[in-house]
Amino acid sequence: MTEKEVSRNKPIWALGLMSGTSMDGVDAALVLTDGETISEFGAGGERPFAVGEVSFLPTIMQNWSDYRPPAGPVYEVELAEAEAEIDGAHAAAVGRLLSRVPASPEVIGYHGQTIFHAPDEGWTWQLGDGAALARALNRPVVWDFRTADMEAGGEGAPLAPFFHFALAKQMGATEPVAFLNIGGVANVTWVDPTKSAPEEEGALLAFDTGPGNALINDWMTRHDREPLDRDGAEAAKGQVDDMALHSNATGAFLERKPPKSLDRNEFALVLDRMADLSLPDGAATLTALTAECVAEALKHMPSPPTRWLICGGGRKNPVMMAMLADRLGVPVDPVESVGFDGDMLEAQAFAYLAVRSLRGLPLSAPGTTACREPVTGGRLSKP
Repeated sequence: MTEKEVSRNKPIWALGLMSGTSMDGVDAALVLTDGETISEFGAGGERPFAVGEVSFLPTIMQNWSDYRPPAGPVYEVELAEAEAEIDGAHAAAVGRLLSRVPASPEVIGYHGQTIFHAPDEGWTWQLGDGAALARALNRPVVWDFRTADMEAGGEGAPLAPFFHFALAKQMGATEPVAFLNIGGVANVTWVDPTKSAPEEEGALLAFDTGPGNALINDWMTRHDREPLDRDGAEAAKGQVDDMALHSNATGAFLERKPPKSLDRNEFALVLDRMADLSLPDGAATLTALTAECVAEALKHMPSPPTRWLICGGGRKNPVMMAMLADRLGVPVDPVESVGFDGDMLEAQAFAYLAVRSLRGLPLSAPGTTACREPVTGGRLSKP
């Protein structure tokens, strides 16, 4: 994109990339946008990681403190190999998508792979070299989206809320609406669509609500099953254990005022407290925990949302959706109900944010990350 096109706010095609904490693959999605409004959604798709493709990642994520820079020589070699694997997988995801659609994105938004997120330390760590990806793809890449926010006193997450604001405008919402993403961690964006811009005071409130699917996935893995409760099948067979549900480690976090964010493994000890439960009862109890943490988020919101729109893997779990509807008391629907793609929403968000970054527009605000003032971010690497 030329400087003239940026100054004219011309909509351009951007391609966003996202690899979440589930570590199952890379999502890639195209968006035509000027960084404020969305003109069109393009194609999107997932490229799963091949077996062994990101072999170092689980070890690095579990033992992040050993690898945290500056790391020793052995760790540095493994980190370099892991980053090269991540860059390669993302480049392959771009190639896979563009091989089947007649599109030529003018910028790539590259989030990278989160290894550890420690907002209380003012530190976040994503593997991924945007300069290397720009060379591999021969296209401009915007990356390192979180650093500027943290330097401005923010938590560096969540970053999708400004995109959620654009979605609320696109769907014609006139009353407060909540976008709930249930990934490894669950996060919510409360949107007042009557505001004129996402950085306007009172337009957005965003924060992590607590566990999403991570504890359920880890519970299934502990029982030698695939790392998810597919379609909520185990939870549907189980009974919620009220004692285990209410003697967990989430209380202090739930009381904290937002904005606030979590690392995927923040509540790993919860699993130990449920060790005596059966597989189905544990799945049901952990699913209820996610739903109850979301319901607790209501007390922090300026007003109750009139509707909840769910994205991320949690929307595919009918037990989770039923528990949310029971606790929230208003319509709870997958984002597909209003024409959006829940599988691609986060990748689309980083396409949108890349264009905002090119224009120097804010990517976060005090109501989304607790930064001192609205702040832009991202680094641009050219081929």
